[in-house]
Amino acid sequence: MRHKDREFLSQAVELAREKSKLGNCGPFGAVIVHQGKVIAEGWNQVVLEGDPTAHAEVVAIRHACEKLGTHILAGCELFSSCEPCPMCFSAAVWARLDRVVFAETRHGAAKAGFDDSLLYEAVKSLDTQSLIQCEHQPLAAASEVFLEWEANPDKKRY
Repeated sequence: MRHKDREFLSQAVELAREKSKLGNCGPFGAVIVHQGKVIAEGWNQVVLEGDPTAHAEVVAIRHACEKLGTHILAGCELFSSCEPCPMCFSAAVWARLDRVVFAETRHGAAKAGFDDSLLYEAVKSLDTQSLIQCEHQPLAAASEVFLEWEANPDKKRY
């Protein structure tokens, strides 16, 4: 773990917690870091925007590209409250991010109703480490966000 990893992961988790309380955003948050500073953030906006690609990581990548004026995010790192789904992982590779760090696993997401196991099964032979450095750094708060989302009577399942 690098010096500020936990701080950036915590920021992504808190973003997930804060935005998921609205009920129309899933419990996922992400931040993009460049030169040790957060330059973009994203949270799940699938229901809010009516866009199935508006996952936290993709939204953060879009904002970072806009801020830096390029589609290449070499030199940047993605910190996510949860393990990126195959679509978001692919977006991170296409954006040429240096590293992806996540707090909760896909299994924690599946327990909360976000089961992408069919997609993971379809790409299971993919050697992710050869494409991008990917690290799981657990944070208890990331699991708590899913429990809070499950308990929210105003949430919109999708």
